[in-house]
Amino acid sequence: MKIALFYHSLISDWNHGNAHFLRGIAMELLKRGHDVRVFEPRDAWSVQNLVAAHGTDPLREFHAAYPLLKSEPYDLATLDLDRALDGADLVLVHELNNPALVARIGKNHMLNKRYRLFFHDTHHRAVTAPEQMAAFDLRHYDGVLAYGNVLRKIYLARGWAQRAWTWHEAADTNVFFPRRQKIPLGDVVWVGNWGDDERTVELHEFLIRPIRELRLRAHVFGVRYPVHARDALREAGIGYGGWLANFHVPATFGRFRATVHVPRRPYARALPGIPTIRIFEALATGMPLVSAPWDDAENLFEPGRDYLVARNGTEMKKHLRALIADKAMAREIVNHGLATIRARHTCAHRVSELLKIYEELKTAS
Repeated sequence: MKIALFYHSLISDWNHGNAHFLRGIAMELLKRGHDVRVFEPRDAWSVQNLVAAHGTDPLREFHAAYPLLKSEPYDLATLDLDRALDGADLVLVHELNNPALVARIGKNHMLNKRYRLFFHDTHHRAVTAPEQMAAFDLRHYDGVLAYGNVLRKIYLARGWAQRAWTWHEAADTNVFFPRRQKIPLGDVVWVGNWGDDERTVELHEFLIRPIRELRLRAHVFGVRYPVHARDALREAGIGYGGWLANFHVPATFGRFRATVHVPRRPYARALPGIPTIRIFEALATGMPLVSAPWDDAENLFEPGRDYLVARNGTEMKKHLRALIADKAMAREIVNHGLATIRARHTCAHRVSELLKIYEELKTAS
């Protein structure tokens, strides 16, 4: 099949965690022999911020890490959609696109029913900024791929879409697989962005304070850390490494004994069943994981067996201490979590789900 994917950015993951899963999907489609074209805006903010902070070397590293993946930059004002979509069978438009582009592709599909057209939502804006999501014109889309059942229901209940499917994120196991070192360099590592005050209190309770009180050797990677956040890390004895390319994360995980998951407040409180990408990725690398509370409403995992759950900072300290001290316990958690990912939560699984939806629509039309 000929498949067109419209992403915010394929080549940059600076403050753009969606790139992780989207790269894995593109890679799996290519591995199955499909003709895949990825389009991204020439002025993508993720690329601009990455280059401003680190120069163009990270872009060259991306192409070296993903030699089969490439994107076609476009200017919205001059984009020739008829040419871009010529011969396409399946088109996927991610929600981090300009609403004008989303509408234009919908109008193209209204005139050309040859392909199936999906809008792909992997964010919490449907809850936290519904006015932004309502601005997307999805009238001519075949449906929405929402990365959680609660999000799928929101699209249907608010009349934003006539059809919607749950399509969770997953681990790109072409990149995320175990790379454990026999002698770790530290105890705890956390990879994540500070964000917009969506988990400041939680990061202190579940990450910074337990590490400080246990006197663990720890390191944090991510962007958009304000001065007060960097000061808090330093006072807790936690190293700060700034931005880390996602394809370097598996090797980094392999140098530490454990990691934690601290979900942003909208996911923990308003979007049950959506774990976000880091749980999938950590488990896929064989990383012992302790998670702050979130509601696994769709039974994606087995909490307590795939990873440990800390209801508060005291339990986080208890679980981290146990995982670091008890190698047999850590190994049992790792093996169970890794088996769960390999059985149900890889990008290969998600591509199979996508193609099944495509075939159902094709058969029904």
